[in-house]
Amino acid sequence: MAHLDSLDHVAIPVADVASSVDWYTRTFQCEVKYQDETWALLGFENVNVALVIPSQHPAHIAFASQQAARFGELKTHRDGTRSCYVKDPTGNAVEIMAVDE
Repeated sequence: MAHLDSLDHVAIPVADVASSVDWYTRTFQCEVKYQDETWALLGFENVNVALVIPSQHPAHIAFASQQAARFGELKTHRDGTRSCYVKDPTGNAVEIMAVDE
């Protein structure tokens, strides 16, 4: 059986990262994996949710793929992950994250 890619996170736009992190962590059982002024990554049991400021990061869905490099040049982000953004046929932003082996 072929190795399947996995869903890493869904990024949703928020007006204020800190107040959104506060609301999500009070409302749900999740953990803050990363947070700064422009984005935060919340870990849930089965997926991560990124809270993003729209002027800094697009709303998107992110998949982890062992073949990420075939989609474009991978950029190293401040959290150490590497990825590139592409558009699906409808124009939705899709982040392809490298799986470091």
